Amino acid sequence: MDLRTLRYFTVVAEELNITHAAERLCMSQPPLSNQMKALEEELGVKLFIRGKRQLQLTDAGRLLLLRATQILDMTEKAQHEVMSLEGGMSGTINLGIVEGRAPFLIARWIAGFKEEFPNVKYSMWNGSSDDVLDRLRQGLVDLAVIAAPYDTEHLEGITVGRGPWVAIMSRTNELALLPGDEIPLQSLAGKPLIVPSRPSRINAIRSWFTEAGAEPSIICTLSNYLDAVAMSELDIGITIFPRTTYTPNDLLVTKIITEPARQIEYVLVRMKNREPSELMTEFINFVRDTEDTTADDPGFSEILKNEYVPPVDTPYL
Repeated sequence: MDLRTLRYFTVVAEELNITHAAERLCMSQPPLSNQMKALEEELGVKLFIRGKRQLQLTDAGRLLLLRATQILDMTEKAQHEVMSLEGGMSGTINLGIVEGRAPFLIARWIAGFKEEFPNVKYSMWNGSSDDVLDRLRQGLVDLAVIAAPYDTEHLEGITVGRGPWVAIMSRTNELALLPGDEIPLQSLAGKPLIVPSRPSRINAIRSWFTEAGAEPSIICTLSNYLDAVAMSELDIGITIFPRTTYTPNDLLVTKIITEPARQIEYVLVRMKNREPSELMTEFINFVRDTEDTTADDPGFSEILKNEYVPPVDTPYL
């Protein structure tokens, strides 16, 4: 099972049609069909269910497609890194990021780093903390910005930012009509709530309400900020989510949750058991120099006008 065969397989698995796959690969249909049969014989499993017009992947086929994609991605990454050694500091930094503040932190770092290393390229993948960490463990991303807490036994991290938790609601919601840009947590009790899907986060939010003598009414969980915006715009519920850099939206009102307040901490992490490349080391050092990571003031060296930053002693959620 060589790389060429894996490439052929991924194209066939994507097209689910030998004729279309052969056209993409600029080869004739019979040799490609023979390659797939030989691959099945080598592995001793059926990868496809063959219909009259279209193929279907078996469970074994779906698993091989996942692993083949990872292998081919890693191969391409290795080629770029090796080739970049001949031309000075270049290559691609693969970054995994969570929703919230993280994309704006990454953007600021890249803007500064590219001034010193203009030949470096970037690949960004966005998802939940669990999804991002899974890609980090698999080697599909080099570095990740996630929300704390994290596994300090296997990950090395530096604090890069913090921000408040907010309630995102439709402008027509009765709580949106209240004066001010803050809202006590108690006011959200009994309201239909939309919260992040990470199990540890759900438990933390429940404990947060318990501390305030209330019980949350969670009707939906999600991991994507845009999903939260869509749900809140139609007043399906009030979303509890980390505050992002301010983006105007006439359909929404965002209020900082207080009494008691909570903040989120963002961390740049890498795998401890994986030696960083020279490029990764340069980037990490740049981030260290850019961010104030002391215990007294972890995070934002640039605060946008009128933006709320939690007091240092605000507990983390």
